[in-house]
Amino acid sequence: MFKPIVAIVGRPNVGKSTFFNKICGKRISIVDDTPGVTRDRIYADAEWCGHDFMLVDTGGLDSKSDDRFQEDIRKQAEIAINDAHVIVFMVDGRGGVTSTDEEVATLLKRSKTPVVLVVNKLDRFEVENTYEFYSLGLGQPYPLSVLQSKGIGDILDAIVEHFPKKNENEEYSTFTKVAIVGRPNVGKSSIVNRLIGQQRVVVSDIEGTTRDSVLVPFRFNKKDYALVDTAGLRRQRSVERESIEGYSVLRTMNAINEADVVLFVVSGNEEKLTEQDVRVAGFVHEAGKPSVVVVNKWDEKSKNKPEFEKMLAKELAFMDYYQSVYVSALTGAGMGQIMENVEKVYENGNKRITTGLLNDILHDAILYFEPQTKSGRRAKIKFITQVSTLPPTFVLFVNDAKLINFSYSRYLENKLRERVDFSGTPIKIIIRGKEDKE
Repeated sequence: MFKPIVAIVGRPNVGKSTFFNKICGKRISIVDDTPGVTRDRIYADAEWCGHDFMLVDTGGLDSKSDDRFQEDIRKQAEIAINDAHVIVFMVDGRGGVTSTDEEVATLLKRSKTPVVLVVNKLDRFEVENTYEFYSLGLGQPYPLSVLQSKGIGDILDAIVEHFPKKNENEEYSTFTKVAIVGRPNVGKSSIVNRLIGQQRVVVSDIEGTTRDSVLVPFRFNKKDYALVDTAGLRRQRSVERESIEGYSVLRTMNAINEADVVLFVVSGNEEKLTEQDVRVAGFVHEAGKPSVVVVNKWDEKSKNKPEFEKMLAKELAFMDYYQSVYVSALTGAGMGQIMENVEKVYENGNKRITTGLLNDILHDAILYFEPQTKSGRRAKIKFITQVSTLPPTFVLFVNDAKLINFSYSRYLENKLRERVDFSGTPIKIIIRGKEDKE
């Protein structure tokens, strides 16, 4: 069973994203005074008095806006409204009822979904200042000052009253998070829409269309996933840290760190990877995430696949465990391979190997090639054990950790991969000597 979904809608700059971040307990949506910062739907887990739910932030609705993305923003908001169990309609208490508020109210009344009307930014936090908003025909208006954290509890109480009843033994689904990363305009959002089978995120040829990390829940092969579309990562010197794009980069890095699997998207239109492509791959590798390299915009007829694969292997030598798929999000060619590979690398990243098998592999490795001595001392390897997954992490116990160098660790990693399928996931080997504390 999916968690109840609560969508926040309203015109631009009424405080939707600030409210969203406050309820979720961390800064997820980008907050800025510039209208139209939020374009897609942003999902996050939330909880109130034992009730778990998914909160959805949406872009500001304004039919009079000249923002070229306004039609896309409206479509995204309408999807959120249709999916939601409860809608939070937020208005600005300082300016009174506007024609745009009335348009949104008409849209919400057609949806037949329960609506909690919230009046934010009240100069004086008094119920009387909300009476004007009864004219919208959506029932009781709830006063809110999100910056002062006033009124939040009453609003959340009103929201959870509308949740469907859940049986005591029934549990909510947990998502496997799949982050989709890459530099701008390699087709990340198009891949999300093709996998889902509908327009769930805004797509444009303009760099920077995706600003937030956009979470899209869906089911594949009877399992629950959340695709996380991210902003394109540009060169660091091209991005001002305090700009909207700077925050987008931070969101993307967080999405990588929080993901269970990463789809690293590159363009098949180009002869080789760019410096930025390799840098993004490095972020994924350092985060220790199972990953799939998705070569998008691939034309089988006009491209030499063996040559491209050879180039990939050279550029991504530091993560030679990668799995790759060649697709076209535009035509749908090869798209079925993506989730098949996601399942495979996630399974490999979660593998646990028995201590008995591990020590058999270690014994054979040492017989074939013993670690070298250093300063007259010889490394004595005692045993190896697996301590965690995602990525599979092993601890090698030796007499002196300093006697095992990087080359020998890499040799042991290769021996592990020869016996166990760890394709698509990095492996971490920790060397622990007698002098190390347990």
